[in-house]
Amino acid sequence: MWVSRCQKMKSQITSALSDFFFEYETPRQVLVRNRRVGVVCRLIQLGVLAYIIGWVFIYEKGYQSTDTAVSSVFTKMKGIGYTNGSGIERVWDVADYVFPPQGDSSFVVMTNYIITEGQKMGTCPELKGKHSCKSDSDCEEGTLKRKGHGQMTGVCMNTTKTCEVLTWCPIEDDHYIPDPPLLMSAENYTLFIKNSVTFPLFGVTRSNLVEGVDANYISKCLHDPVKAPLCPIFRLGDIVRLSGFSFETIAKVGGAIGIVVDWTCNFDKDIRNCKPKYNFHGLYGNPAETDEVRASVGYNFRYAKHYMVNATETRTLLKVFGIRFDIIVQSLARKFDIIPTLTAIGSGVGIFGVATVVCDLVLLYLLPKREFYKNMKFKYTDTQAQQDTESLGLDSSVYYTIEANARQAQGTGQSNDPDSEAGSIETEISKK
Repeated sequence: MWVSRCQKMKSQITSALSDFFFEYETPRQVLVRNRRVGVVCRLIQLGVLAYIIGWVFIYEKGYQSTDTAVSSVFTKMKGIGYTNGSGIERVWDVADYVFPPQGDSSFVVMTNYIITEGQKMGTCPELKGKHSCKSDSDCEEGTLKRKGHGQMTGVCMNTTKTCEVLTWCPIEDDHYIPDPPLLMSAENYTLFIKNSVTFPLFGVTRSNLVEGVDANYISKCLHDPVKAPLCPIFRLGDIVRLSGFSFETIAKVGGAIGIVVDWTCNFDKDIRNCKPKYNFHGLYGNPAETDEVRASVGYNFRYAKHYMVNATETRTLLKVFGIRFDIIVQSLARKFDIIPTLTAIGSGVGIFGVATVVCDLVLLYLLPKREFYKNMKFKYTDTQAQQDTESLGLDSSVYYTIEANARQAQGTGQSNDPDSEAGSIETEISKK
């Protein structure tokens, strides 16, 4: 008896292994001939196909891998400015009007200024309108005010009715901004941009000095979006105009402009087609807004030059109004790759399953013969039914078909749905 059990267990294990390795399971499908459901299914599949081809492959280029660049930017300004203020003639070169020194991707070009010369450390009255006082008690000694120019000494000056402060004297008076701007000549300065990008994933390095942009070309060209789009030399007046601002307005109080170098490349084509495009954007404010609307107008900072006069430290203070230029490199390179291609195709095939889900919902919950379709789609297991089948000597599949038709007939009655072929199927089963 023990031997027979072992042989039976061995037989079961052998059968299970045989079934596992040598049998293939596939889902059972029910073919439903219904015009409405068929049209819905095909429309959904057509929409999914259009999405995969149009959006994923054509627009988003899902068959390509992408990479962004490692970038380096070098700049150089050229131009001479001239001013004649209070009878003092002055010539301004690159070393005077560019902050910080040349070469950075973010820098300021001075277009207007307020200069205060010969400042020395000492005591002097505050400007009118700042730290007003009636007596010495209004000027607390040793205190500092955020908008003041120095430390109060505790003395109220009768001549100005303001507090005396320890500071650099004479104090800068910046209430009046020169108009027109003192350095309107900055409109004709030129900016040279040298940019190099490397795409590590594809091992490609490119420069904005592309094929055809050589020393001879650079010596003669000036950037123009239509006539000379690859020329790396830009006139400041053109940059401001292309960003949407007026040069005279922005030169008076300053501002900021972004120069975007766009590298959008497709390495499935010739690498020589990978060329930069230049765009210009005003970064502070909207050119359509008036000065009264904006909360903070312009761009300015203070800069001091220190020197010694008779063993006394002296400085010249400049309040600089200028245009800040930020050079921004934007990059995206693409190239065919089998992995994203297969991923895009696989996800697209998976989305086709949406049509099956929608059509099943219509069949099982919305159509008049939904009970019949449920019986066709789902196979019910019933112990009593199995016993009845064996007693009648019927094949189990025939029994369940008859049972399903009986349930459908009880639930919905006879249907006159012209789109359904169910009636013919019921007739054939009943004949059997």
